[in-house]
Amino acid sequence: MMTSQRPLLLAAGLTGITGVALGAFGAHGLKDVLEPAGRLETWKTAVFYQLIHAVALLALSGWSDPAVRKIGWCWITGVMLFSGSLYGLALGGPKILGPITPLGGIAFLVGWGWLAVSAWKRPVA
Repeated sequence: MMTSQRPLLLAAGLTGITGVALGAFGAHGLKDVLEPAGRLETWKTAVFYQLIHAVALLALSGWSDPAVRKIGWCWITGVMLFSGSLYGLALGGPKILGPITPLGGIAFLVGWGWLAVSAWKRPVA
């Protein structure tokens, strides 16, 4: 394994384990709080996007391209802003978290766009 891939693997593992833990916590420990408030779907959306990007980070760690680290940081930022703000909102956090969610979505989009451009620029083998 290339040393430069270690941070992506670490991020994938941490994003995955916390996503699974938060999913279970929301379904079991917080269900009685989230469901009556109508916030269970918000929690599920946060978990879904977090877990999708954990798998994406894992896949990205196997790709050798100069843009890999930047793409990874976009997705990590997306998880923190998008999923993080949704977790906060689901728990009744301040409404100021609402405008943060789209910033995380933009970070996700930038990362996926960067991946597409990098793949397009790769020489055909």
